[in-house]
Amino acid sequence: MKYTRFEKARIIGARALQIALGAPILVDYPVEMIDPVDIAMLEYDENIVPISVNYETN
Repeated sequence: MKYTRFEKARIIGARALQIALGAPILVDYPVEMIDPVDIAMLEYDENIVPISVNYETN
């Protein structure tokens, strides 16, 4: 699915917070990669982020 830049930022930010608080990482990443935002972006790029976007219509 194609997300807007705002949705992408929200998804990566929320996932980075989860990772920083100890959530399991779902992707193989280099040992030297320690920033949760970088790891969240890697998960997003591989399309395995466990976060979904719900669209409401009024």
